[in-house]
Amino acid sequence: MSNEQLESYQNELIEHAMAMDALKFGSFALKSGRISPYFFNAALMSTGPILSTLANAYASTIVAAQSASSNPLPSFDVVFGPAYKGIPFAACTAVALHATHGVSVGFAYDRKEAKDHGEGGLLVGVPVKGKKVLILDDVMTAGTAVRGAITTIVREGGEVVGVVQLLDREEVGKDGRSTVDEVEEVVGGKGRVKAVLRMRDLMKWLKKEGKEDVLTSMQAYWEQYGRKE
Repeated sequence: MSNEQLESYQNELIEHAMAMDALKFGSFALKSGRISPYFFNAALMSTGPILSTLANAYASTIVAAQSASSNPLPSFDVVFGPAYKGIPFAACTAVALHATHGVSVGFAYDRKEAKDHGEGGLLVGVPVKGKKVLILDDVMTAGTAVRGAITTIVREGGEVVGVVQLLDREEVGKDGRSTVDEVEEVVGGKGRVKAVLRMRDLMKWLKKEGKEDVLTSMQAYWEQYGRKE
């Protein structure tokens, strides 16, 4: 864990998420069978203030990633939110990118089922054909939603140039690989999957706040399952 300080938008996001119980520390059984010392449920981030915080955090992460000295995020034309949780995240982020950073991009999302009347189809929003697309997701556990979104976007003639997660759990599976590694191979290589927050950022916050008991549990979990660079 590095000594770099968290950005102000990361601190704000963590504190707002905890206030709404979207982020909890304790002992939680995951679908994988692992017992995690923390749990994150982005679906609970559903008020105006927290969506504003979330969108600003996404937008700031994206802009910073585009100017990174190594593995920068490519330019893009559309932010895409996989149904359902990704839809408000992408919509609010498109607004924040324009209002705060002067970046104008389109917004699109998919349906769970194709519409057979009206405009029809699986996609809603700006057309992705011939466009570079950035997908926003909450947490990629197995990466099912992101993989489905990539397939849909490519089928509609778009190019996925990256993914930004709200939280990267930074875990590896039984084979020693992570979903991030696998998705990066599909969307252009190393560095194409970014995150607003990572597990190591949560650990930095816990250390800053003096929550040593929880930090010890997080460190033990990291040693066992963490994705080491």
